[in-house]
Amino acid sequence: MRLHDHVCRAAATLALAGLLAACGHGPRPPEGHEVTLSGAQEVPANTSAASGSSTVHVASDRSVTGAVRYTGMVATMAHLHEAPFGANGPVIVPLVKTGDGLFAVPANASLTPPQYASYLAGNLYVNVHSAAYPAGEIRAQLKPK
Repeated sequence: MRLHDHVCRAAATLALAGLLAACGHGPRPPEGHEVTLSGAQEVPANTSAASGSSTVHVASDRSVTGAVRYTGMVATMAHLHEAPFGANGPVIVPLVKTGDGLFAVPANASLTPPQYASYLAGNLYVNVHSAAYPAGEIRAQLKPK
């Protein structure tokens, strides 16, 4: 085989690898991004000075990962709930307290197909509860990318 043939074959192999990468073969990154929690987003809204941020991510295989950080409150529990903005809904993923000011999604958490559809429609939210606000002190709607 001539040198020219080797070069052409190598170029074709590289081009095919680039095309496959561009087509999205392989694992997709988790969807979602950081959101800010506040009492103003609760239903009904409250005037709590507490705040938080959520880095909860949902992957295309419906697996859920991430955490919620908060400050300015004594939290009793935190959850992911299913409901649109402005409404309250049921708990679908209880979060685990892993440190001061931090709750995490438990290992191997995943959404059902209907819950994943709700997530894609923007109908999941994260909520941190306290004794002062047992129904939820701070909240944020999760936003898919």
